[in-house]
Amino acid sequence: MTFHPLLRVRRDSGFPNAARAVMLRPKVMPPWNNFAAEPPAALGYVLPAEWEPHAATWLGWPHNASDWPGKFAVIPWVYGEMARKISAGEKISLLVRHKKDEAHAAHIFKKVGVDLRKITFVTHPTNRGWTRDTGPIFIKSQIGCRESETAIVHFHFNGWAKYDNWRKDTKVPETAATLLGKKLFHAECAVPSSTQNSKRKTQNFVIEGGGIEVNGRGTLISTEECYLHPKIQVRNPGLDRKQIEATLKNCLGVKNIFWLAKGPKGDDTHGHIDDICRFVNAKTLVLVREKNPRDENYRPLAENWERIKDLRLEDRTKPEVVELPMPAPLYFDGVRLPASYANFYICNAAVIVPTFNDPNDRVALGILGELFRDRPVVGIHAVDLVWGFGSLHCLTQQQPA
Repeated sequence: MTFHPLLRVRRDSGFPNAARAVMLRPKVMPPWNNFAAEPPAALGYVLPAEWEPHAATWLGWPHNASDWPGKFAVIPWVYGEMARKISAGEKISLLVRHKKDEAHAAHIFKKVGVDLRKITFVTHPTNRGWTRDTGPIFIKSQIGCRESETAIVHFHFNGWAKYDNWRKDTKVPETAATLLGKKLFHAECAVPSSTQNSKRKTQNFVIEGGGIEVNGRGTLISTEECYLHPKIQVRNPGLDRKQIEATLKNCLGVKNIFWLAKGPKGDDTHGHIDDICRFVNAKTLVLVREKNPRDENYRPLAENWERIKDLRLEDRTKPEVVELPMPAPLYFDGVRLPASYANFYICNAAVIVPTFNDPNDRVALGILGELFRDRPVVGIHAVDLVWGFGSLHCLTQQQPA
């Protein structure tokens, strides 16, 4: 593996309060781990909870207008508001394709009051900006001399098993590992052999960050719709529930996996958990509920409430489950959008929550405000953003401190 010729880091965008340019060209690549011999869990790595301290948040500058047809012009300004709130408490690593994107981002950030010294521009080609799913997923060691050391798991993003243009996005974790000098684990799973004497084979293992939710203590929640459906958007063909669970445990150091049923209508990821159910601390989670029996989300979300009764955490205790409302159905151009208050992002300085010009905005912000007492809960207008079938959490990826 050689250094990617397009990788560089810049903090100089021609603005007075920007730091000078920094060019990074490491001579030696970080270790690329033989996952089959030493999976992360065996080395003491775990996936931290989102509320644990961050060194930075990764974002990908928006450039694919097809994600927001007719509304793309306003999306960079939403990023500006996100960056303003996030950068108040941590740095931002911003993926840009070239100097034009960098200048555009710097212009937006300057206008809304972002301190550009908090922004690291990472030049890397991307297909889209949904960094929760394409960006580096960081794990942290809990063992001995490596305690608190972080590494990256590469989960081989494949366009949600739906879109064809993903090959640039899937290289982002490799770029992050090079940039930060982190160990990179390539997630893989053993493929069942047809004969006992056949040589062991493996295949790349695919998940997205938006499809998993953890409490940082050993429990992971996902949905059957997303990763266990046998026909629609199949990320890991040929693997059954047992193999998928074993690989998640090996990759992320979790001990306990629980499956909810489905996500809301309009979600083209086919059931990402971050639109449904989120941990707010190690023993408390929020779960969305639709109260209108005539709404098409009523039955699938009610099934999740039936299932959550059976959830036991890694220590076998029952979590506290807090109801989070859904906004009224949101449509654009006749399309139902996956508007959900569960798609919030927990950063060092705040919890940023999508809002939808809906009476339940205030209710959701109040519920989350009672649950997060250590940082403010603030709303960010997301009616335009969710036309891309994702929201605030979908665009972010945390880098643990």
